[in-house]
Amino acid sequence: MMERMIAKELLSIGAVFLRPEEPFTWASGIKSPIYCDNRLTLSAPDVRGKVEAGLATLVKRYHPDCQMLMGTSTAGIAHAAITAVLLGLPMGYVRGEAKSHGRTNRIEGKMEPGTKVVVIEDLISTGGSAVEVVEALREAGAEVLGIVSIFTYGMKRGLERIAAAGTVNHSLSNLDALVDEAVEEGLIDASWKERILAFRDNPSDESWIK
Repeated sequence: MMERMIAKELLSIGAVFLRPEEPFTWASGIKSPIYCDNRLTLSAPDVRGKVEAGLATLVKRYHPDCQMLMGTSTAGIAHAAITAVLLGLPMGYVRGEAKSHGRTNRIEGKMEPGTKVVVIEDLISTGGSAVEVVEALREAGAEVLGIVSIFTYGMKRGLERIAAAGTVNHSLSNLDALVDEAVEEGLIDASWKERILAFRDNPSDESWIK
């Protein structure tokens, strides 16, 4: 099962790990039992190869008509580039905002209007950054087929945002698979499973910590 295999690989390099008894604090102030930094896959060749092959598989499976990959800035850029090589496709990326100099581009890479594009993202949490990229590409005339990502928390807000934007996300792995793998490996106690998933379902409610 791809979800569990990728979860195992991410845990093995500390790209994603769980610390329920000593929560992380997000920039928003929300306390979280999970930390995710998929950039670490780039410096782990074996894991990176599995991740990029998995992204390529998802693109081919769900978006066989894809003509171009677009990475989110900055975390999705390298993954989009490597996956594009595997698929033999052109790629580009979308900046968080347009440059203030030169050609003031926000979208980097040559993309003709009507191009069928798949967005490559490393992490889906609330979905905000991925949806912004989708909207920027549409404004530039692209036909956005969907989003393909490495990992998703599966948060309700993220699912709703993506659906409201009229698009879809497919991830290599997710929080459910990660928690199951972490319990099986003895990284967390089984009693924490439901509490971590409770955080995912309502991140502003800190009752899961107690």
